[in-house]
Amino acid sequence: MSGLAIARPLGLLLLCASIWGCATPPKPAAFAGDRLSGRLSVQVAHNSGGTAQGGAAAFELQGMPEAGQLELSTPLGTLAARASWQPGQALLQRSDTETRYADLDALTRDLLGEAVPVAALFDWLKGRPWTGAASHPLIDGKPGFRQLGWTVDLSSYAEGLINARRKEPTEVTLRARLDPPEPR
Repeated sequence: MSGLAIARPLGLLLLCASIWGCATPPKPAAFAGDRLSGRLSVQVAHNSGGTAQGGAAAFELQGMPEAGQLELSTPLGTLAARASWQPGQALLQRSDTETRYADLDALTRDLLGEAVPVAALFDWLKGRPWTGAASHPLIDGKPGFRQLGWTVDLSSYAEGLINARRKEPTEVTLRARLDPPEPR
């Protein structure tokens, strides 16, 4: 697989998956831990070519930061990509390809051009800092915190919306809208 095909932005990945969507990898066994779903948008301010990249997808995040899975689906519900991880390994499955990485940071850096802290998302999507790194409340008194170089804005968390932004070294914006919890 060429480096160009691997480095396509999320938006192109979703477009390609909607075209090739009939060939999706088999669903692996369920992971122990949390299950969160909704819509996810990632925007990287610029890549090495100076252009912005990113996209939006439906997501399902399950498991734990140590071992889990993130599925991204097109607006039509076709599986676009599945990232799964365990200690020392991350796997990206798309259509009929699989690519292995040393960790989630390497996977997201290759896919989006910048690392996105997927392990921290488990807590961020629950409206709290990740326990794996130091955090600080926002200076302006807004609901949220700063962690791992990201500002996580929780001012719309009651409506299921989380906004996270990292300004350096490259500006990255991550927005998630959570599905309402399923009734038990």
